[in-house]
Amino acid sequence: MPGGGFCKLPGGSVVVAIGLPSPAGDGATVRFLVHAANRARALTRLRNLGLRAVYLRGNAEPPTPDEITAVLHHPDGLLWRSTPHELWHSIRSLPKEPVVPVAPVVPAIPVVGIRPAGSPPAEGRGRDGWAQPTTSGALARP
Repeated sequence: MPGGGFCKLPGGSVVVAIGLPSPAGDGATVRFLVHAANRARALTRLRNLGLRAVYLRGNAEPPTPDEITAVLHHPDGLLWRSTPHELWHSIRSLPKEPVVPVAPVVPAIPVVGIRPAGSPPAEGRGRDGWAQPTTSGALARP
């Protein structure tokens, strides 16, 4: 489960730090730092980047003073790094997965009222397959 936490600053804004599993699947975690007006907006910023399943449950791993300084001095207010000994990266340098175009799925719609060529029309129906009025003016039942 990803660990994370937050720190409320004297001005009312918050810094959220959250560790998420690495997309490489190697068991490592990627730590994200977000500076925002409140916790909900910080998580929304991450979700808008494509990190859809981002939740902050508790305050187990709040940001360190060095992390707070790093995110406050960055113009975007959004940083990440994959190992603790690595420098912080801007969110713009986060590798994006290639988008594979998917052909739209068109459901097969059954066509009603069309009969195979050469087959006789059904009882009470004309050549075009539609019900024909009887002498009383009511439609014949199939």
